[in-house]
Amino acid sequence: MDYLKTARHDAHQPLDVMVVGEALIDVVTTSRDTVEHPGGSPANVAYGLGRLGVTTGLLTAIAPDARGIAIENHLRRAGVVLLPGSKSLTRTASATATLQPDGSAKYDFDISWDLAPTVPAYFPKILHTGSIAAFLSPGAGAVKALLEQAHRHCMITYDPNIRPALLGSHHEAKATFEELVPLTDIVKLSDEDALWLYPRKSPDETAAHILGLGAGLAVITNGAEGSQFTTPAASISIPAVKSTVADTIGAGDSYMSALILGFLTRGTEGFAPAVLEQLGQTAAAAAAITVQRPGANPPTLEELNAAIEAYSPAHHVRL
Repeated sequence: MDYLKTARHDAHQPLDVMVVGEALIDVVTTSRDTVEHPGGSPANVAYGLGRLGVTTGLLTAIAPDARGIAIENHLRRAGVVLLPGSKSLTRTASATATLQPDGSAKYDFDISWDLAPTVPAYFPKILHTGSIAAFLSPGAGAVKALLEQAHRHCMITYDPNIRPALLGSHHEAKATFEELVPLTDIVKLSDEDALWLYPRKSPDETAAHILGLGAGLAVITNGAEGSQFTTPAASISIPAVKSTVADTIGAGDSYMSALILGFLTRGTEGFAPAVLEQLGQTAAAAAAITVQRPGANPPTLEELNAAIEAYSPAHHVRL
């Protein structure tokens, strides 16, 4: 059977995916100990894509300190290119994640975000951004400017990954979100993101609102309850894959990585329900693998293929 396949790429060829956003160190605290992992939602997405065999570059802001070196080495092990201009800070950011008994995490941040204005030498097939990088000034302005340059040339995916502790007022954050959505093709957000942004709307109403702002596809994830894919023509539900949860760190980012891989492999087929169902199943399988192990530890391509075979034996996705 043919499942997801990867191809070797010439190192001098343009990137398939450019990820723009923060990279930081997750300091994970439990009742037993404290462990540091490279993290940050965009960096996790880039790392996940690299593990899936996608030629990926990350434009970020780290420092040439011990934590920054740890992040760079972590990305390199997955084959992710740290793009020029990314070593621009004097101290690498961190986020302290305190794990709750159910495996969920509460975060405290030590972060500054700045990004030099960037004019890409070329545009990738897909540009992904989101999280802190899309909201926190001054770097958020550079992210928006980059999307304004890129959105007519490549597919844009966006995950707001709301961190209320780092945002200004709700009004300001929602305005920022709604300024970016028209520059994107695919918006993926969690049920918690949706509720924070639009507390008076149902998930269906939020998805419809996002489409009305200009996105072509809205994906709302809801943990063990699965996810909802909504286009102007259809809405489909994708069940979650049952798994034993170690923690939820990086699960949404792993989901996003697998979703981006799907659009690389099936993007020319549009947003037909049958295509979206298969891409959603792949993303759900990737998230299920990630929650079974500590930290943001997404699957390799081989692990994802095995999970797809167990979850949906008739599912074929080719690269």
